[in-house]
Amino acid sequence: MRFAPAGIAAAVFLAWSSGHAPAETKVEGPTARGGILTYTVTSEYLKGPNAVEVLLPDRPEAGERHPVLTILPVERGTGGWWGSGIGEAKRTGVHNTFGLICVAPAFDSTPWYADHPTDPTLRHESYLLKVVLPLIEARYGVLKAPEGRLLVGFSKSGWGAFSLLLRHPDVFGRAAAWDAPMMEQTPTKYGMAACFGTQANFEHYRISHLIEKRAALLKQGPARLALLGYGNFRDQTEAMHRKMVALGIPHVYDNTTRHRHHWESGWFAGAVRRLMELPGTQGDKTGTP
Repeated sequence: MRFAPAGIAAAVFLAWSSGHAPAETKVEGPTARGGILTYTVTSEYLKGPNAVEVLLPDRPEAGERHPVLTILPVERGTGGWWGSGIGEAKRTGVHNTFGLICVAPAFDSTPWYADHPTDPTLRHESYLLKVVLPLIEARYGVLKAPEGRLLVGFSKSGWGAFSLLLRHPDVFGRAAAWDAPMMEQTPTKYGMAACFGTQANFEHYRISHLIEKRAALLKQGPARLALLGYGNFRDQTEAMHRKMVALGIPHVYDNTTRHRHHWESGWFAGAVRRLMELPGTQGDKTGTP
């Protein structure tokens, strides 16, 4: 395992392999606290410096390539009203149980994992793809393939997990969403308007549209999506499940146990377990409800 040295600041150019123009990005750190490493990243895709938190397995083996679990936040900054996703990863020990490198990027505005159509400093999707992923893959021994890039989130970040995989199935291998508003049809709630900007832009990210668009691809192989609940959005989770069944898309579904709508309410470790049981992640096990 290659560890990045602490206390180093540098202006670096990072580019995703899709051929898009690179963004000039300044990376400082990491600093370490409580077993979590924190980089401070300044990018043209966001308005100011933002943290990228990293949790490594306690005993990485030399030469081992680890899958990366990106834990998508539901609010700006780190921690906050809805708790800490990477803190819950550490508390539950999923990084050690499954040999994961856990990554939690922070944003300076409420993230919906979209690029705003007119504001160049509100491009959450581009930041994740072109800055966060290359940053991690350049510094650690990770599996640089879709099966090594996993996503988990809840609420708006559960939406983001599905959106990112459905828009970039050649980049991300598996995604788990817990208690997310999957069936929203207009960007009028939960801070959506500020992120998506217009209905036309929202259509590029609308889950109910994307799932139809990718149905043929997703039907070709084993399950890549875990749809879980519930807290605030049980009806929407059920509706998305019915839609995926009608489209013939294999997936893991469990909407039976209620938890508080919060990172630390008890659902997280089970969601990661379901994600890791999907074929192509660990041990080629098949996930079941």
